[in-house]
Amino acid sequence: MSKMASMLRCSLNKQWARPFFTIWTGQLFSLVGSALVQFALVWWLTQKTNSATILATATMVAMLPEIVLGPFAGALVDRWNRKRVMVIADGAIALTTLGLVLLFASGQIAVWHIYVAMFLRSLGGAFHWPAMQASTSLMVPAQHLARIAGINQAVRGAIAIVAPPLGALLLDVLPMAGILAIDVVTALIAIAPLLFVAIPQPSRSDAEQVVTPRLVLRDVVEGVRYVRAWPGLFGLLLLAVLLNFFFAPASALMPLLVKQYFGLGALEYGYAEAAIGIGVVVGGGLLGVWGGFRRRIVTSLMGLSLMGVGVLVVAAAPAHLFWMALVGWAILGIMNPITNGPIQAIMQARVAPEMQGRVFMLVGSICGAMMPLSMLIAGPLSEVLGIRAWYWAAGVATFAMAGIAFLSPTIMHLEDAPASDGAYAMDHAPVVAK
Repeated sequence: MSKMASMLRCSLNKQWARPFFTIWTGQLFSLVGSALVQFALVWWLTQKTNSATILATATMVAMLPEIVLGPFAGALVDRWNRKRVMVIADGAIALTTLGLVLLFASGQIAVWHIYVAMFLRSLGGAFHWPAMQASTSLMVPAQHLARIAGINQAVRGAIAIVAPPLGALLLDVLPMAGILAIDVVTALIAIAPLLFVAIPQPSRSDAEQVVTPRLVLRDVVEGVRYVRAWPGLFGLLLLAVLLNFFFAPASALMPLLVKQYFGLGALEYGYAEAAIGIGVVVGGGLLGVWGGFRRRIVTSLMGLSLMGVGVLVVAAAPAHLFWMALVGWAILGIMNPITNGPIQAIMQARVAPEMQGRVFMLVGSICGAMMPLSMLIAGPLSEVLGIRAWYWAAGVATFAMAGIAFLSPTIMHLEDAPASDGAYAMDHAPVVAK
């Protein structure tokens, strides 16, 4: 970041808490509304179709925008006004949900309507998330980014715990249209602060160019080059990809492990999910208060090592000691934000502001693509070797990844040099408030 940009960021951050948390609070309402919608739609599909294929298709439809279109959305976020992107994304998601409200209220709803709505809502999120993350990096002082990441993880963990029972309660007292209408209201609450709070915007010398598909593709390629030419960031991306490859199946196979290996039922599966969710809240809260070690990468790799411990405890638990597996899942939940929060903070602090949309969505897209790929491998492998085999593999691989990262100078010194010290140098443009 240039000296001018750094000075302006400092001036914008002198009283950063009030504007940031004003926007953050609005987004919190929107997250709750979205979680209720997600629960209600999945339950409706389950109740009406009783089809695993339908649910799997819905999951894939919701993932497609991030995996396929994410890098292009990130490129546009870097080029457009980020406040405007968030307002339009929230508004589009609200309009999509309003369409569902009208369809449910009129009795004309069909499964394909749900697919379309999930795709459009996910597409809105593919624009909103990088815009919010990139804005956070310029609104929050660098020394507080890990704390904010921890708070965000804790809040998301709490919502994941509260939303299902709250959604179930609302389904008993409200029609589907009424529950979906809550999301429309919470989206409007999220939009309102954005209209009045100034959000820093990195200026670009080519910002006035007419946006064409060729220009967007060039921006995406530029983002790939940026990551590839910065060895520490590229190494971190590989670490995240491998982590998602091993942990996505471990999460998906959890109900089968509870049922087939431990010989238990839905209640115990609920305990396992709760152990992870409560762990995420505890870990996020801990990171929010503590902030981590001075070197954030050390905090993250320590968390990664202990995530390996958690998975191995689950893998080693005898069939008659389910409580031991619960301890492992709780450790896994606690260490999740302690691993991911500092990495997010590093990227927000070190990636050039005008590149953050592309970089965030490139990482998200590649990591998201690991889920279907890993499931294609983990499913048949678990059928042959048993479900616990994947947990053993995930635990050992996590330890190996943490060890390699600790021994890698490029990853360990990721925070010591700006991105512009890499092979792909950029002149960082000034930051302006809009």
